[in-house]
Amino acid sequence: MDSRFGACHAVSSAAWGAMVAGMQELLRNYLPILIFLGIAVAISGVMVLASVLVARQRPDPEKLSAYECGFDAFGDARNKFDVRYYLVAILFIIFDLEVAFLFPWAVTLGKIGVFGFWSMIAFLGVLTVGFIYEWKKGALEWE
Repeated sequence: MDSRFGACHAVSSAAWGAMVAGMQELLRNYLPILIFLGIAVAISGVMVLASVLVARQRPDPEKLSAYECGFDAFGDARNKFDVRYYLVAILFIIFDLEVAFLFPWAVTLGKIGVFGFWSMIAFLGVLTVGFIYEWKKGALEWE
């Protein structure tokens, strides 16, 4: 056997050891998150178990009945819904995401400077144009 393969194997073992050490350090950084998740699961499990043990379990027909949006269930679940419901839901998601982008932007505004400011202004401008378009089309009016 050639000595070149042994040297290659030694370098490979050293590189492997460094990679394993780096991975262990990375996993140690995530340990607090894992502990937090474990505590959260344990506390929620204890709460659910305590409510089952302590609370009175007396289901009656009223409690077991299907209930949706303030109305008793009626008809087939495959009925057509008004498209405005979906339109309002999509608009909510769009503007909710806008707020989700505004918080990190506001926090880092001092670091990102003028370019970041005008980039967000352009983003808000596009959303405002879309909002005005929806408003003019009457999509926000509920009959």
